Amino acid sequence: MHGKLITFEGGEGAGKSTQADRLAKFLNKAGIETLLTREPGGTFGAEAIRDLVLSGTQDRWSGLTELLLMYAARLDHVEKLIKPAIERGVWVISDRFADSSMAYQGHARGLGKERVEAVHKAVFDDFEPDITILFDMDPVMAMKRVETRGEKISRFDAESIEFHKELREAFKKIASDNPDRIHTINADASIESVETQILFAITQKYPELAAQLTRAD
Repeated sequence: MHGKLITFEGGEGAGKSTQADRLAKFLNKAGIETLLTREPGGTFGAEAIRDLVLSGTQDRWSGLTELLLMYAARLDHVEKLIKPAIERGVWVISDRFADSSMAYQGHARGLGKERVEAVHKAVFDDFEPDITILFDMDPVMAMKRVETRGEKISRFDAESIEFHKELREAFKKIASDNPDRIHTINADASIESVETQILFAITQKYPELAAQLTRAD
């Protein structure tokens, strides 16, 4: 099979990183080489931009500056890591991609759908993920996870609960606008249940994966 780009989206604290690891193991068992990455980040240049975007006070950057920084990081990420991997037949799993820019900067920061779409079109034309898994979770519960995971709090983590509620609604709207690509799962569930939901979505889109797993067993 050709390489694919699978993206995980959703608010903070939804458990995307844990599930990315589990999906990679599933794909490897099916005989598919995988690559785990994240946004902003994934390359040396994009990781440097990540530090700029995620650190500091909430008002460090305007919404438009955030958007442009995110797309600078994303372009480096795609050109140097994602596209070369896909061309080699690798399946790339990315913790966040362009839907996050639409949710965070387009909706929560108030830039608007049209402005974000214009930037995306200018940078990537029609490049987009093959399938996206949206982790939907109650923002109050998600932020409790963030507080207890023992990691440095980012500018986005530190935003108000109203901001995170708006993000949730934004992601729901993005999913409703892209039903063929985006599959929404209940991220409030147990780790095993979330994994089952993800594997169901993936094997529904790529039935050959289920057959390969059966042969591997």
